[in-house]
Amino acid sequence: MAAEPTSQPADAAAAHAGASTEAAQSGGGLPQFKFEFWGGQIVWLLLIFAVLYTLLAKVFVPRLRKILDVRAETIASAVEQAKTVQAEADAQAAAAKAEIDQARAQSRALAADAKAKATAELNKRQAAEDARLAGELTLAEDRIRSLRDAAMTNVNGIAVETAQAIVERLTGAKVTAADIKAAARAGQGAA
Repeated sequence: MAAEPTSQPADAAAAHAGASTEAAQSGGGLPQFKFEFWGGQIVWLLLIFAVLYTLLAKVFVPRLRKILDVRAETIASAVEQAKTVQAEADAQAAAAKAEIDQARAQSRALAADAKAKATAELNKRQAAEDARLAGELTLAEDRIRSLRDAAMTNVNGIAVETAQAIVERLTGAKVTAADIKAAARAGQGAA
């Protein structure tokens, strides 16, 4: 009898191994592929879908839509503000250009006026200087004439004295001034 108890546990282990192998081969597999579990799976699928749809439709999508609307409004207001600033900048640029053009025109007019005044002043000074120089020239010419006339009267006296000295040296005789003047008149008449 001692041999029997040892064989019993071995037979039980073999029977147990055979049963688990049969269960595995009989198509136990995954429960989601068994038709008896599909009803509960469809209920849970519909329940989870309804919850997710409700969350998306009532919570997440409105929040995203609100964020997108705020972003669009922000961009639109920024673009509008940029257009306004650009229009103001263009107006200021046009005003600055007009001021620059006006300042240039004024500076040209001022320069032309200053040039005309300077030219008029120069012409006035030149005319005054010309008149002063003409007066000095007239005075100088008058003085030269008077000096020439005085020199010419002295030339006659010098010529008479020179002629007297030459005649006296050459001839040794003294000649009077009246004789030399008479001889000079006679020589002019003969020429």
